[in-house]
Amino acid sequence: MAKTGREKNTKNKAKHTRLMTQKKNKKKTEAALRKERLKNIIRKNNEDSSD
Repeated sequence: MAKTGREKNTKNKAKHTRLMTQKKNKKKTEAALRKERLKNIIRKNNEDSSD
């Protein structure tokens, strides 16, 4: 059955989608930064142990 009366509220859906993509992107960048930091720590540790 089709909705009668007011039209659907798509503004909140768009806002929610935007906020969720922001959250996903933030999590992705934080994970990449953490991975890079760990690689640098491991690389530095390997250089120190080989000397």
